[in-house]
Amino acid sequence: MKKFDWVEILRILMTIFVGIIFVLPLVWMVLGSFGEPGTAPPRSVVWLPENPQWNNFNNLFVLLPFKDYLFNSVYIVALATPITLLMASWAGFGMARSYDPFRHKLFILSIVLLMIPGAAIWLFRFQIFRWLQLVDTRWAIIVPAFAAGSPLFVLLYYWSFRQVPEQLWDSAEIDGAPLLKQWWSIGLPLVTPTTVAVTVLAAVFYWSDFVGPILYLRRPQLYTLSVGMQLVQALDSTNWPLLMAAATLMTVPVLLLFLLLQRFFLSELSLSNLADT
Repeated sequence: MKKFDWVEILRILMTIFVGIIFVLPLVWMVLGSFGEPGTAPPRSVVWLPENPQWNNFNNLFVLLPFKDYLFNSVYIVALATPITLLMASWAGFGMARSYDPFRHKLFILSIVLLMIPGAAIWLFRFQIFRWLQLVDTRWAIIVPAFAAGSPLFVLLYYWSFRQVPEQLWDSAEIDGAPLLKQWWSIGLPLVTPTTVAVTVLAAVFYWSDFVGPILYLRRPQLYTLSVGMQLVQALDSTNWPLLMAAATLMTVPVLLLFLLLQRFFLSELSLSNLADT
């Protein structure tokens, strides 16, 4: 008779328990969006409203131009995310293929840039965008993607490209393959999990960015969903179901993106399996 592996059973139960802890707030948020309009926040957890209302999502588009907010968010994410992937992968590939001590200096520089708080560059960036006449345009949110978005994305690609055996690069150089060919044909296919991870992180960053639209956008028709959520709260802070509907509209696309790409995180080449360099 086969013996039970109690350690494995305990691990599965703990995984389910932790998963439930993370999922329950999301379920509560979605169910809360069907509450009676104008209802104040409940004093206790209410999982299922007594009289579910299906018009809260429609009311968002009636009270505010959420159609424009949604379009702006999708437009920015659709442009900024691929640009970020391109620039971050180029920078990470360049660092990985550089020679010491120059590579080490670039690595230290990336760490230092990662430690600089974002608020420290707001004024400087605003002045640059004003000189370039990008203020009050969507490009003010997209242009930072040409700087790879964040040093973290560059470092992720750097660590991944460093795992590629040197023999592959040497063989490509012997065959006369240029650097761009090596990056496209050898590097990127081998760091697919990193590309997926950076895609999710960058998309979430641009999708949920609140400071950028507030600093650089003036016309309400250019606002994004993150600003729209704040406008909903300012419009009626006690209308709890309407706020939950806005939060659901903001959260569900991110969850769908993660569910579509999560299988890459479980692959044998995932970031969790990268060795220290």
